[in-house]
Amino acid sequence: MTYQSYMELEDTVRGSEARVLIITGEGRAFCAGDDLKQILGNPAPPPEEFAERAKRSGGLTPAADALLSTDIPVIAAVNGPAVGWGMELALMADIRVASVNAKFGELFVIRGLCCDAPGLGRLASLVGRERAAELLFTGEVIDAQTAKDIGLVSRVVEHEALLPTALEIAGKIAGNPPLAVQAIKAGLRRTLDPDWQDTGRWASQQIGRLRKTADSAEGIKAFLEKREPVYVGR
Repeated sequence: MTYQSYMELEDTVRGSEARVLIITGEGRAFCAGDDLKQILGNPAPPPEEFAERAKRSGGLTPAADALLSTDIPVIAAVNGPAVGWGMELALMADIRVASVNAKFGELFVIRGLCCDAPGLGRLASLVGRERAAELLFTGEVIDAQTAKDIGLVSRVVEHEALLPTALEIAGKIAGNPPLAVQAIKAGLRRTLDPDWQDTGRWASQQIGRLRKTADSAEGIKAFLEKREPVYVGR
């Protein structure tokens, strides 16, 4: 994800009049998270337009605000690795269908960072607090079958069947009365979701603080240099 792709994703969701949205990746990955060189490895502030969008969304990542507030059902067709913010993206969907090639990982901790709001507000509700804590604290990457076993995804299919399966589910949803579907989604959000702006502000503050640490710089540098990081606790 780059600043540009974050803004394009936000605009697509906010401007959509579809009855169902399907999000998938192009190529081998669903989403490999942030572009480390442009976003995490760059000390410069984000572009002014992106910063203004963040102010309007109350500190929550603007694309996350769009996805978490929309009444349109969202299906994630996870075609490959969904790691870092890519896993956050999958968590924001209402339904996750995974290819056998899919992998999932909350990698923030090994970059010396806290996850974004969806990892805090959605993961535990899907897999339970203990399993969520293990994934968040370790940065472990799990395969598609493990994700299904713990309740992170609803089904795992052969890679060639991924989009047909997602489209079949979308067709069933789109064939129902749209106002009723939207009300049900709003009700789920009202009943189960936290205050996303409050959680987003807290997560943004933590990420901003942690980005200034030596451990975060080491985690990013080690990844780019393809070596094991050495953390020092500061």
